Amino acid sequence: MRRFAALLLLAALPSAAQAQGTISTEQARIEVSTIAKGLDHPWGIAYLPDGSLLVTERSGALRRVDERGTLGKPIKGVPEVDARGQGGLLDITLHPNFAQNRVLFLSFSEPGEGGNSTAVARAQLSEDHSKLNDLRVIFSQKPKLDSTKHYGSRIVFDREGKIYVGLGERSHEQFSRQAQDLNSHLGKVIRLNEDGSVPPDNPFVGRQDVLPEIWSYGHRNIQAAALHPASGKFWEIEHGPKGGDEVNIPKPGKNYGWPVMSHGVNYDGTPVGIGRKDAPGMEKPIYTWTPVIAPSGMMFYSGKAFPEWKGDLFVGGLRATALVRLELDGEKVVGEERLLRDLGYRIRDVTESPEGAIVVITDEDNGRIIRISPGD
Repeated sequence: MRRFAALLLLAALPSAAQAQGTISTEQARIEVSTIAKGLDHPWGIAYLPDGSLLVTERSGALRRVDERGTLGKPIKGVPEVDARGQGGLLDITLHPNFAQNRVLFLSFSEPGEGGNSTAVARAQLSEDHSKLNDLRVIFSQKPKLDSTKHYGSRIVFDREGKIYVGLGERSHEQFSRQAQDLNSHLGKVIRLNEDGSVPPDNPFVGRQDVLPEIWSYGHRNIQAAALHPASGKFWEIEHGPKGGDEVNIPKPGKNYGWPVMSHGVNYDGTPVGIGRKDAPGMEKPIYTWTPVIAPSGMMFYSGKAFPEWKGDLFVGGLRATALVRLELDGEKVVGEERLLRDLGYRIRDVTESPEGAIVVITDEDNGRIIRISPGD
């Protein structure tokens, strides 16, 4: 097992406001540089085949950022969003065959009767990157509620072309109990075909009074998700309340406990549910954080730039203002290190560039795209 430091070791780092410089970590020296800035609370990021980036802004814009870091004008044709509180234009995922079909998927807070809910739309990006064509909503979370929190929203394709979406339970106590209700999409992982239809092998297909899109339930607010490159399993990381952020590998039809059990407590210090970390018939997380890191965005590193980190799990930390690196032994977390901590940025999402650099976006008024490359 490799040895880990609890804190990031810093070396000759210039002003954090510049978001650049050389840092020594426990295993590698890394170069930190800013690709672009001036984004309005960016939320999701995806690399295009030409090496440029698509980035969502929570206020409702989708932009292309070229290889020089130039921000393009807002792309036309994005869905209408309810950009209040934590809502807005959220995740973006490219179709596995994007290079051929130019299809992408967006999640967003969709306004409607009764309030809003998380929705997923499918569209085709024009050849000149200026607009989205044939946009249509393929999923709308039920019910719509008067809340501006906990939309979840990460979208992940599996190897069979099915889509997983992590959905939040909308925060308020009167809503969050629906995470245990199989006739509600709140606090669920759902699994869809790429056109929004329901795969026939979903665990609750054919059961009355159960929404067939549901894959697993009893979740709180899933803002990080990815497919494991070796096992092909869907992993997710969700926000706990005061303590108890969780890493889970959701199994079909299983209950992950919220709000019956938790490794944390309510914000006022009172116990969650039965006041225990486990309960009969409910699944335990494989890893937790207390105090919370407020996880958002994750990826399994598979590039060549950092061979010592291959297979590690990288997680954005909003409250932690860090990029959290987890070393894995199969499905067990055996080490943790926090990177970029002294920059002080809320890390919203993380991805890997075509050349193997690690790229993150920061959840700020003047949001940045930051590249982590091997240092000298």
